[in-house]
Amino acid sequence: MIKFWNKRVKHGILTENEQLDRELSKIKKEIKEGVKKRFAGSLAIRMVDSGSCNACEAECNALANPYYDLERLGIYFVASPRHADVLLLSGIMTFNMTPHVKEAYAQIPAPKWVISLGDCPVMQAPFDKTYAINAPAENHLPVTHHIAGCPPSPLEIMEGLLEFLKKI
Repeated sequence: MIKFWNKRVKHGILTENEQLDRELSKIKKEIKEGVKKRFAGSLAIRMVDSGSCNACEAECNALANPYYDLERLGIYFVASPRHADVLLLSGIMTFNMTPHVKEAYAQIPAPKWVISLGDCPVMQAPFDKTYAINAPAENHLPVTHHIAGCPPSPLEIMEGLLEFLKKI
C-alpha cells in the first residue's frame, strides 16, 4: 500500500479527498503556529448567535470533531466572554439581541477582536431591513475580520481563522 501511495504522490495522481486532506493539514499547521506565536498557544473564542438559522453554528460544531479538531490546534470555544480573546458573531443582528451582543463584547478583556461569521452579520443574507433587524454588525461592533458563506464550511472557517491570525 505504501509503494502504491508513493507512486501516486510522485506522479501527482491524488483524489479530491486526498487533496483536501493535504490542504487541511497545511492549514492546521499554519493555524497552530499562528496561535502559538500570537496567543501563547491558546486562543479562546466566545461564539454569539445574534439571530441565525443555526447553520453557521452547526458548521462550528463540526470543528470539534476528530477530523478538524480545533482544540488540538489551541483554539477553544468558551462559555464566558470574560475568558475569551475573540467574539465570533453569527446571525443577522436582531433588535432584541443587539444589547446582549454589545454586553458580551464589553465583557471580553482587552485586547479583543470581533470576527463575523456567515452572510447574515454583513446583511448579505436573504433578509430585508425591517424594524426587527439591526444589521450590519459593523454599525455596532468593530469587526476585525469576516468569514463569508451561507453557511461557511468548517474548512472555510478554518481558512478564515488563519486569515484573521495573519491579519492581527
